[in-house]
Amino acid sequence: MTSLAYKLTDIVGQAFESCDLPRDLGLVRVADRPDLAQFQCNGAMSAAKQAKKNPREVAQAIVEKLSGDEAFSKIEIAGPGFINLNITDEYLAAHMAKASSNDHLGIATVKPDTVVLDYGGPNIAKPMHVGHLRAAIIGDSLRRIMRFAGYKTLGDVHMGDWGTHMGMIVSEYLKNGQAKQLLATDLNNTDSVSALMNELSDMYPKVSGACKENEARKAEALNATLQIQNKDPDHYKLWEVIRNASIRGMKANYELLDVHFELWKGESDVHDLIHPMVEDLEERSFAVKDDGAVIIPVKRNDDKKEFPPLILYKRDGAVMYGTTDLATIIERMRDYKPVKIIYCVDQRQHLHFEQVFRAAHMAGIAPESTELTHAGFGTMNGADGKPFKTRAGGVMKLEDLIAMGLEKAYARMEEAKVAQDMDQAEKEGIAHKVAIAAIKFADLQNNRTADYVFDLDRLTSFEGKTGPYLLYQAVRIKSLLKKADYRAAASSAPLTIHDEDRALVLLLAQFPDAFGVTLHSYAPHHLCDYAYKLAQEFSRFYSSCHILSEEDEALKQSRLSLCALTVKMMETTLGLLGITVPERM
Repeated sequence: MTSLAYKLTDIVGQAFESCDLPRDLGLVRVADRPDLAQFQCNGAMSAAKQAKKNPREVAQAIVEKLSGDEAFSKIEIAGPGFINLNITDEYLAAHMAKASSNDHLGIATVKPDTVVLDYGGPNIAKPMHVGHLRAAIIGDSLRRIMRFAGYKTLGDVHMGDWGTHMGMIVSEYLKNGQAKQLLATDLNNTDSVSALMNELSDMYPKVSGACKENEARKAEALNATLQIQNKDPDHYKLWEVIRNASIRGMKANYELLDVHFELWKGESDVHDLIHPMVEDLEERSFAVKDDGAVIIPVKRNDDKKEFPPLILYKRDGAVMYGTTDLATIIERMRDYKPVKIIYCVDQRQHLHFEQVFRAAHMAGIAPESTELTHAGFGTMNGADGKPFKTRAGGVMKLEDLIAMGLEKAYARMEEAKVAQDMDQAEKEGIAHKVAIAAIKFADLQNNRTADYVFDLDRLTSFEGKTGPYLLYQAVRIKSLLKKADYRAAASSAPLTIHDEDRALVLLLAQFPDAFGVTLHSYAPHHLCDYAYKLAQEFSRFYSSCHILSEEDEALKQSRLSLCALTVKMMETTLGLLGITVPERM
């Protein structure tokens, strides 16, 4: 099953081909002016020069070829040669009946190749903060979207667990005589893990400051980093406890966000691959020594500006982020053989990833056929236009942001008199869904590469383009279906289309197009736009026609089926964004 526009493109493309014109000129898309037509084709404009004819003359030839086709109720020429198209209600109903008969709602699935998505990126021993939010939300949504398309997806948190900051912390525990206390931490006890994470949160800035001010203390930290990487028992065991406790904390935060990973890998997982990788690259002359460092020149002849090399070893022998990222590609190609590796990381890291990708393809670490993509994103800012922080000016912890969202959700629910008849447990569950919907939709509705202002008061509203508004609309449809005692499996009523229904059905038919552009651009905001349009169109439909009070039973059942399809489409779309619709509100 393919999209309605794609099916119409095939029909119109054949008409162009029969006129000895390129088939791809028959591209059909949703009309810019829905008051004039449902669909349009502008191919006659492009074909005119090739055919050496007036555009309207070309368009007339195409119209004559299409006349009589059972798909169309209207075919006409507009302006200098645009072809406007309307389809019959019967054709539209038959298309939607087929599209709605499976869980993929008309989406043609791809070959189940493996895709690795790299998102998350928190450092161990440090609390997660709002800076980790966008990678998690966007990356998890892309994982859901690609899985829905048919790919086998592997989401990798790719945490920072192997740097100098770990040497600082481990050396501090050994220095202050608290190593035994650290080793005794009960990692199965939530309170113990929480206490340790708070301790680490306080410890790191103090130790970091000491290392900046004292060369001897810095040397101790660097030596401890080396001992961890050499897996010296006294150092490595402390590192393991900190890493495992940090992962527990990360999982708790991600669980609150309903963000998931298949892989919990870090920089440490590829440490043993780095030395043989650099040796191999040097032997094959891809890596060269440069003033004591080891680099890979990645500049191309067609570069219009200077392009810096990828540094593998600094002069002091230390590895860089690019070194571990390149080694990670080796591991991923070896273990998973992905057709794509997608990195959902801050847009400001674009140059870094371009260097890594060029090196990986150049050296054959990843074949040219393997897509390496940096799906970068902008920053989440406060009302002052600067990166979102606490009122005191510090970086806000992620768990604190979620708690703020929950508090606002409760307040909005009270204002809207939502969930008044529920017990506390159910009310808490709905408040959590409302809060997460607000936070996620606030982020995902923006073009991925753009910065945006996060205003929790506005985005928890039950009106406007917000997550809670979409939840409310979906739940309203569920309530309507429940009142009607509607059962999709038991209903055999065919979908019949009337003037009040047509715009909603046409919009439902656009789901594969919205999904397709999202999939290929790695930009979830297209699905956000679609979900919002769908909610608005259903609201118009609901207010303009009878449903439960409809006396014509066949029409009533048809409209209930349309309601059921709408809420199914909304739940599917929101689910791809990582937003869960409650059963009631």
